[in-house]
Order: sequence, then C-alpha cells, then structure tokens
Amino acid sequence: MNISQYLDYTLLESTATERDVIDLCNNARTNNYYSICVNGCYVSLAKQFLQDTKIKVSTVVGFPLGSMTTKAKIYEAQQAIEDGAEEIGMVINLGYVKSKNYVSILKDITDVKMAIGSTPLKVIIEISELNKNEIVKISEICIDAKADFIETSTGFSKSGATLTAIKIIKKTIKDAAQIKASGDILDFESAVKYLEVGADRLGITTNYKGQNTNTRQNRNSKIFKQYLESAAKKSESTNSNSISNKTTF
Repeated sequence: MNISQYLDYTLLESTATERDVIDLCNNARTNNYYSICVNGCYVSLAKQFLQDTKIKVSTVVGFPLGSMTTKAKIYEAQQAIEDGAEEIGMVINLGYVKSKNYVSILKDITDVKMAIGSTPLKVIIEISELNKNEIVKISEICIDAKADFIETSTGFSKSGATLTAIKIIKKTIKDAAQIKASGDILDFESAVKYLEVGADRLGITTNYKGQNTNTRQNRNSKIFKQYLESAAKKSESTNSNSISNKTTF
C-alpha cells in the first residue's frame, strides 16, 4: 500500500534552519508526499523549491498555543497565502474551551475561514488537552464554522494523535469534514491503522519510518539462496546415484 499521498511532511521546530527546510522539500520530492508543512517564515522558501511539483505547501497560524487574537491569526493566514501557502492550520483557543465560551470559539474559526476563502483550513484541536465530551463539542463547532479539516494535535503538547480520538471525531462529524491525525505517527503500520479508522490525512515528521520494502527483498533473496543450495544438493545426489547404479562389465 502506497500512502504517500495521505502524508503531510512536517517541520515546525523553532530551531529549524533554512537547510533543514530545503532537506524537507527534497525528501518530500523523493517520497512524493502530498504536502509539506513549515513555519510561516519559510513558506516562500519552500514554495520556491517545490514550484515545479504537485506537492502543496502549508503552514500554521496561532501556533502552537492558539491563544492569539483572531485578528492576529487572520493576518498570519493571509500573509502566508500571499507567500505561497496552499493550506492553513489554525490552533483553537483552549482557554475558551475550558471556559465553555463556545461562541468565541465558533467566531474565531469562522472569521479565519472567511478571511482565507477557498484555501483549506485545518483546525487543530489539541486532543491531549480535551476530554471526550470536549472533543465532540469542538468537532461540532468546527463543522458549524465550515472548517475543511479537524486536526488532532500540534505535536507540542502532552501527546499526539490516538486511534480513539479519530473514532470519536469520525462518529461526530461523519463526512462533513476531513480528519487529520497528527503527532506520534512514527511508522508505516501506525499510519495504516489511522487511515483505517477514519483519518483522511496524516501529519508525519522526519522521524517517520516508511514501509520497509527491503524486508520482502531480503526474504526473497534468502529463499532463492536456499533454493540454489537445495538444487545443488539434489544434483549431487542424483549424480552420485547415477554412478553407483552403473553396471560394470
């Protein structure tokens, strides 16, 4: 199974250098990932290196805390799009969630979505900070706000995506939006599991280990070697029997 077109290759560390971003772009080319995600200051650089590919450039706003003003998030998003970003991820205001200020959460998401128009908006809800009821409520608000994706995590909190959270979100929103599982997806087997339970896109980092195609190759090589050895022994046995069975006159 080739899942490269489900993967968002992400580099959001504060210490990421220009060289790191260029390497990210080159690796995305090699593996044909769907998109790369970098901090806003590197959007134009990434766009330059990927301009002759179909790989999308995305970025994040209000990241990683989500407690910035809506106006600040809108400015970041619009500037990023001007620089070449094709998808925007915004972090919700968790303080509003804990205050049960659902009106402000709805307005925050709606205003950003209206400001960026047809550009896909991923709303990062940070599941490690939410209980089940909060995940359900915020997922419902994301749908009301016309978000394109609900994303599980920033990667900067207690933990990343969980299969349980994806199932909860999927049950809540059905097909009204897409789901991005992000954080702690480190290998091919885990990635497949997230897709199977309802995720539409996966956020991975440079720690991700893809499908090990060498395993089958090594296994086949071993089998072929065993076959050759067996054939050689069989040939020797046949020749030996042939000699011993010859009639002497």
